[in-house]
Amino acid sequence: MSAASIETAAEVQTEPDPWRRALRRLMRRRTAAFGLAVVLAMVALAVLAPWISPFDPLATSFAMVRRAPSGAHWFGTDEVGRDLLSRVVWGGRASLAAGAISVSIALGLGLPLGMLAGYAGGALDAVVSRLTDAMLAIPFLILAIALAAFLGPSLGNAMIAIGVTATPIFVRLARGQVMSVRAEEYVEAARAVGNPPARILLRHVLPNILPPMIVQSTLAIAAAIIAEASLSFLGLGQQPPAPSWGSMLNTAQRFLNQAPWMAVFPGIAIFLTVLALNLVGDGLRDALDPKSN
Repeated sequence: MSAASIETAAEVQTEPDPWRRALRRLMRRRTAAFGLAVVLAMVALAVLAPWISPFDPLATSFAMVRRAPSGAHWFGTDEVGRDLLSRVVWGGRASLAAGAISVSIALGLGLPLGMLAGYAGGALDAVVSRLTDAMLAIPFLILAIALAAFLGPSLGNAMIAIGVTATPIFVRLARGQVMSVRAEEYVEAARAVGNPPARILLRHVLPNILPPMIVQSTLAIAAAIIAEASLSFLGLGQQPPAPSWGSMLNTAQRFLNQAPWMAVFPGIAIFLTVLALNLVGDGLRDALDPKSN
């Protein structure tokens, strides 16, 4: 073996895998790294809420009604004396869980359906495409409100409503990606040697459409958090007295003049979380692009 061949083989062995290379690209983008840090901090606060929240988020104290932020209550208190910092921390559990679970529902329904439609074509593709177009013709939040109202007001039903409403986005994206990938030479070669469609989809198609699906999932979580906050604001999501950023804003609207901090801190939590997820999504779009440097 020549020295050049040995050197080439060594380079191949030391070349990092695509996911590690994508992570390195992501961390080189300051805005994406900042967004990832904020998301991880929010997740950590939600997971550690029972241990780090200074007060019981449901404990009332009529001696502390609508107190301004202070050393004892950093975010102030609400209309029945509950500590707002504790409620914001615990509310993050509901909002983040709603975002992650609803997008998981949408991805679990939309990815296989879109893959089947894009690969099989024909009547199945036509039916799936028309149903997807019909659902996408209805504004996202309007359809989520209608489904949540039909299912009944609760956080679980809100997650289902958001997940079903977001499914057409993943169906359309998966279908388009599969239709693009199925014409590639490696898919044609796998089909020529007799691989069944299920194996082709799982071994050759799915790995190559995952990057755009991951990017879309990240952006969809941000939209799902806003949707959950909207449903909770309307009374169709998390039910009082359990804390949720949306339901906290609903309560705060009656006290904007007397206690503006009741709306400011849940609003900041929603803003930071959604902004961070969008920054991470934009960074992932660039990091997972094979043409990116």
